Amino acid sequence: MKGIQIVSTGKALPEEIITNDDLSQIVDTNDEWITTRTGIKKRYRCTQENTTSLAVRAAYEAVEASGVDIAEIGAVIVATSTADNAFPSTAAIVQKELGLAENVLAFDLSSACTGFLHALNVGQALFNSTDYKYILLIGSEQMSKILDYTDRSTCVLFGDGAGAVLIKAADNMYRQINYTRGDTDVLVCRGIGAQDAYVKMNGNAVFRFAVDVLKQGIDEILKKSDMTLDDIDYIVCHQANERIINHVKKKYPGHEDKFYINIAEYGNTSAASIPIALDELAQSGCFDKGRKLILAGFGAGLSWSSALIET
Repeated sequence: MKGIQIVSTGKALPEEIITNDDLSQIVDTNDEWITTRTGIKKRYRCTQENTTSLAVRAAYEAVEASGVDIAEIGAVIVATSTADNAFPSTAAIVQKELGLAENVLAFDLSSACTGFLHALNVGQALFNSTDYKYILLIGSEQMSKILDYTDRSTCVLFGDGAGAVLIKAADNMYRQINYTRGDTDVLVCRGIGAQDAYVKMNGNAVFRFAVDVLKQGIDEILKKSDMTLDDIDYIVCHQANERIINHVKKKYPGHEDKFYINIAEYGNTSAASIPIALDELAQSGCFDKGRKLILAGFGAGLSWSSALIET
C-alpha cells in the first residue's frame, strides 16, 4: 500500500484584512468578546477575488515551489463548500489556468471543514489505483459570501483563503480514519435557491462535538499507527476556534507545544485551514525528512477525520 509524501505547498489570501474592531462597527461585538471566545484577531475577505482565483494562486505557488514538470500531475482535487459555479468545477478551472494536461482528473469535493482531509484520503487511494505520479490538493473557500453579518455568532469566526499541497506516492507511513454522523441541524448552510443561504450553527453543540472527536481522532490514529505522541512532531488541527484546540491539547500533558495554532491570523477558513497551516510549517523549515504529523479535522455532516503522514 502506497503512502503519501508532501512535495510542496502554497497558499493564497485575499487583499482585505478584517479586524475585530472592524466587525464591531457592523455587529454588536468587540475585540475582547471575539478574542476570549475564539482566539481570532483578524481574518481575510475577498473584494476582488473569489474561491476560484484563490485556488489558482495557491496551486500555482505549490507547483512553482516543487520544480515538478506539470505534465506529471495526474489529478487536481479542490475541497470547497463555496464554489463559484455549480459547474464547471473549480478544479477544472485550475487545470486550465495552470496549463495542465487534458488527461488530468479534476473535480471538486464538498465536505465543509473536513474537506481537505477527505481530499487527502482520496489522493492516497488514487495513488494505489492509478499510475499517477503527483496529485494537487487544494482547499479554497470564500466563506464571506455565505455569512450573515448581523449574526455575531458566525460572522466573526470565518475568513477567506486557500491552501494547496502537491503530493506524491511514497513508501512513507500513511494512516487515516473517517467518520460521518449525518447531522443536518448543528451546522448547516442551505444551497442553491435557498432564501437564507447562510452559515447557521449551534455553537455550544459544535464545541462539545469538536473537543470529543478531535481527541478521538488523535487517539485512534496513534493506535492504528502503533505510535505514541512521543513519535509525533506536529499536530495540525482544523483551525475553527482556539479554545477548542486548547481544550484538546490539555488532554495531552507534556505535548501541548506540538499543537500548531494560527487561527488568530486567519479565522476559520474551512477546508483551507489545514493546508494553509501546512504551508506555514513548510515555509518555516519544519518539513525535514522523517517528520511525522497528525492532521485532525471536523466539520458539517457532522464529519471528522484524522491522518498520520510522514514527510
